[in-house]
Amino acid sequence: MIMKYNKDYFDDVRLALEAVPDITALFNKKIFITGSTGMICSAVVEILALLNKEKDAGIGLILAGRNKDRIAKRFEGILEEDDFEFCEYDMTKDFGIEADVDYIIHGAGNADPAKITGFPVETVKGNIEGLMSLLELARSHKGSRLLFLSSGEIYGNKDFEAGKNKFTEEDYGYVDILNPRACYPMSKRAAENLCISYNKEYGVDTVIARSCHIYGPSITESDSRATASFTRDAVAGRDIVMKSKGDQLRSYCYTLDCASALLTILIKGAPANAYNISNKDSVVTIRDMADALARAGGVKVVFENPSDAELKSYNMMNSSALDATKLENLGWRACFGPERGAEATLKYV
Repeated sequence: MIMKYNKDYFDDVRLALEAVPDITALFNKKIFITGSTGMICSAVVEILALLNKEKDAGIGLILAGRNKDRIAKRFEGILEEDDFEFCEYDMTKDFGIEADVDYIIHGAGNADPAKITGFPVETVKGNIEGLMSLLELARSHKGSRLLFLSSGEIYGNKDFEAGKNKFTEEDYGYVDILNPRACYPMSKRAAENLCISYNKEYGVDTVIARSCHIYGPSITESDSRATASFTRDAVAGRDIVMKSKGDQLRSYCYTLDCASALLTILIKGAPANAYNISNKDSVVTIRDMADALARAGGVKVVFENPSDAELKSYNMMNSSALDATKLENLGWRACFGPERGAEATLKYV
């Protein structure tokens, strides 16, 4: 689906930008970004591009991917061709960059449930081998920092004591390692440890972000995640189809909020630490999120039985609410609750 860039959207980008403390730390730095056309890192690029245009920040953007034309088309209206450097990038191959880099944001990876279950080996290889090449890049550029985009799925399933229902960064539960769907959380866990190991053994400055359930207008037609399906239904004026009761508790975060959180962690996060990304005002059930999108689109929520393939692709966590207190203590704040985020999502698709 194609993003609609306009004045209102840029106002929202400015709002997200204002939520990033000490943003001037990125001025005149070179930032290498993988997954730049994906849902999360595309919002990071939008914030940095606007910062360059309006504040003359001098941030050098190196956008990695397989196709330069695709990147240029994705950011048409906010990035000119000479506003960024392109680096051809394959997650499973080594590569080299001649210019020094100050920051690396690794946001590339397979996060689509259908692809995770269909290609578990590729999912594991992408998460491990893709990160390894970037850690070597950071190792060769002394003084650089690497931010790894992990996932709240690493926490697994956990029975909390009474009065607690959110994962902090120290809460780890059970993951069934013999379930092929575990390829995603288990390889993310391994990748996090790889970041910590490079920090310990080689002194590479690494920091980890654990994202929750992200939604926004930059979804693709092929995205099989529940909120993406809900969004496509609402945009088309169709009733939103749910394949479960939707009573599982989830942390949701609008794309621009997630992007501002990533930049906050990049700038202020402590080395070899992990930070949850979650909007405390958007810890709701799947049904609640579907209802918010339905209201924004003027449609209803209906129910259907899931297929066997859909059942196998579901998130293995019964509850995936994340506690973002550690991130908030860095000075970050979210700007888009479920209602505002749902309205913005449908407005800009």
